[in-house]
Amino acid sequence: MDQRIINLFDEYTHKPLTRKEFMEKLIKLTGGAALAMSALSVLDPGYASAATIEEDDKDLVIEEVTWPGDGATMRGYLAHPKGRKKRGAVIVIHENRGLTPHIKDVTRRVAKAGYLALGVDALSPFGGTPANEDEGRTLIGKLDVKQNLHNYLLALEYLRQRKDSNGRTGCVGFCWGGAMANRLAVNDPKMQVAVAYYGSQPKAEEVPQIKARVMLHYAGLDERVNAGAPAYEAALKAAGITYEQYLYEGANHAFNNDSSPARYNPEAAKLAWERTLRLFRDTLS
Repeated sequence: MDQRIINLFDEYTHKPLTRKEFMEKLIKLTGGAALAMSALSVLDPGYASAATIEEDDKDLVIEEVTWPGDGATMRGYLAHPKGRKKRGAVIVIHENRGLTPHIKDVTRRVAKAGYLALGVDALSPFGGTPANEDEGRTLIGKLDVKQNLHNYLLALEYLRQRKDSNGRTGCVGFCWGGAMANRLAVNDPKMQVAVAYYGSQPKAEEVPQIKARVMLHYAGLDERVNAGAPAYEAALKAAGITYEQYLYEGANHAFNNDSSPARYNPEAAKLAWERTLRLFRDTLS
């Protein structure tokens, strides 16, 4: 697909443009409404076809859970292997559309790897993630930044206090969630590991507060997010933080999202996920 179309979609999902503005620009790029709709079919999420771990997987327990948040009852999608073993716990942090079916699937993938996995619905203060993704993006922009951070910190405490947790915690986040993973690394000294996929970076002066091991995955074509990577890496080095940073050449922002065929890069996604699970094994067992 024409990289200009992918860049336009990235602009739409992150500024965002209105749906009308996006479609008008897409039609101009593709040369017609029919071609625009064809392009859109491989840009918009196809959740049903992309699920890798089914809801009724025989090895997993799936629960809808709640815990007290900052001014709201927080909701989450909890998945873990069957059995009474105490496990390391991982928060899965969604993109800027909320707790979508794709992120629930990623939560099941983490659980399938042997962890207590919690997909937090950051939009709980608004009643939860709406079905309409445009509405989800709008609501994400209305979250109180400090309250939202506090709610994720409370989610980590909720996991640590569960009887099936071994007390070791980590997080993995994507896009908006990648930025939040970096923020949690700065703000939770008890967390063992933070993995950020194409997420914006914290301020350099905040980096010395990090106690967790950090893993950073960047897409080679993602100029918007990558602009902050050198300063973050320099600050990590200066502070003596244990980190790993990977750049996947030729990959677009959201390369891990297999529900969006135009941006999904199976080779990069597979390698990044293998690296992520290896770090979880090293830190959360």
